[in-house]
Amino acid sequence: MKDDGPISLRNLLLLSGADGYLRDSSVCVSYRDLLRASVLPGRRNKLRERIVAVMTSDQLSTALALIELDGIARRLIVCPTIVAKQQLAFVLETAGVEAIISDQAPELSEFVGIPVLAPGFDGGGPDHEDLSGPSRTEWITFTSGTVGTPKLVVHTLASLTGAIDLQKQAAPDIVWGTLYDIRRFGGLQVLLRAVASGRPLILSSPSESIGDYLARACSCRITHISGTPSQWRRVLMSGAAHLITPEYLRLSGEIADQAILDRLRTVYPQATIVHAYGSSEAGTVFEVTDCKAGFPAGMIKRPGQVEMKIDGQTLRVRSSRTARSYLGDGAASLQQDDGFVDTGDTVELREGRYYFTGRRDGRINIGGLKVYPEEVEAVINRHPEVHMSVVQAKKNPVLGAILVANVVLNSPVQPDESEAEALELRIVTFCRKHLPSYKIPAAVRFLPFLPLASSGKAARAEL
Repeated sequence: MKDDGPISLRNLLLLSGADGYLRDSSVCVSYRDLLRASVLPGRRNKLRERIVAVMTSDQLSTALALIELDGIARRLIVCPTIVAKQQLAFVLETAGVEAIISDQAPELSEFVGIPVLAPGFDGGGPDHEDLSGPSRTEWITFTSGTVGTPKLVVHTLASLTGAIDLQKQAAPDIVWGTLYDIRRFGGLQVLLRAVASGRPLILSSPSESIGDYLARACSCRITHISGTPSQWRRVLMSGAAHLITPEYLRLSGEIADQAILDRLRTVYPQATIVHAYGSSEAGTVFEVTDCKAGFPAGMIKRPGQVEMKIDGQTLRVRSSRTARSYLGDGAASLQQDDGFVDTGDTVELREGRYYFTGRRDGRINIGGLKVYPEEVEAVINRHPEVHMSVVQAKKNPVLGAILVANVVLNSPVQPDESEAEALELRIVTFCRKHLPSYKIPAAVRFLPFLPLASSGKAARAEL
């Protein structure tokens, strides 16, 4: 397959002028120092054309290793924070891993025969190892919804950076922040935007609260920041949302319903609010800038670098940004015969606009009728007393399943029993005005918070 994109991240940094830096809660590394020194001094060329898994405990070490080894390694596997041992064994075997970059050597001791190298960047003297003849590295990412045996997706730097407009991103006053983990597809996109344009990126740390991160982001004068809708709801609940005044605010990874867009517009009236659509398989597909949920119907079948079509209410995508394939012998085909990727995301056309209704494989069967939980959540989230919700199925002997809504209220005080009953009635009554009877929750639970998965999305399985 022909690949006319950038050769490596280091090349992009050199072309950008490299004025920026990467910073977490304790360490700041400038791009200039990174280009002069090495994360793996004396060991980088030993990894040339090798298959390397990067799995460090902090985002900064992962970012430095990816920049160092892109164009050196034949294949880079970008591992999420937490990979179960049985998953890791599958990943190492499927990807053919020959070396691991990690600060977790004791936990990896059972995988004998695979050297574990700890990143050791200290901003020291220049590394004189040969950097000639960089190759085009394959990037392997995990699908964001991975449960059980993970799906591994094969990208190139060109497909991952295909949606980035370097002229726009290279403005000298841009400072990026991210609520995402950069080891997930959405966060990786933010890392690549910052690095490709040489701009600073403020990373979060596992031990940091949202408030602490926003305070630090404020001190670094961030202008651009990205996260999932669920993460942004956490920000709005934190009491620290006012600490930042971004010029550009980005949502992706989940459906951005009208409720979260309206609330962000109220809190950040000065910001350009963008919700982007993409996935590990389809890459970055499009951005919507009008602060309305869904996307204009005219975007379908529009000529351009990205082609979209609707087939059986499911969105399909074809572009140079899509992944090449799933990794592994016997892995399912990623692209259909016509080159389109089936995203698995369903949409509904209403008044000249397509609205995402949910994941095709996430439908709940209520007495033979199919319900997308995200569609019900979008309605509940519009209730003036509700901050966020997650709808799930509960087994029922008559209907097969019923809907239960887990709700976080705007009020920080949890309702007592009588207040909860009255609130439940108000929410159910509100749903009856906007949804057919089979989509009405049979029960409402009030919780102080809803858990998030490591991907930044609502963790339905943990409720």
